[in-house]
Amino acid sequence: MNEENIIYSCLEHAELALDDFVNNEEKAPQLEKIQEEKKCSYCEKAAEYKIEA
Repeated sequence: MNEENIIYSCLEHAELALDDFVNNEEKAPQLEKIQEEKKCSYCEKAAEYKIEA
């Protein structure tokens, strides 16, 4: 999977991330809870979810 098609999200921005993914990719996303240390794509908090096709 291409890293540019992945959105990382904290709990606060999960709904926004899902909406953005659907609007940009025009397909249903997969939401995966992650343990790896990534930053939210919308703020500086630790990401809890990875959204991808």
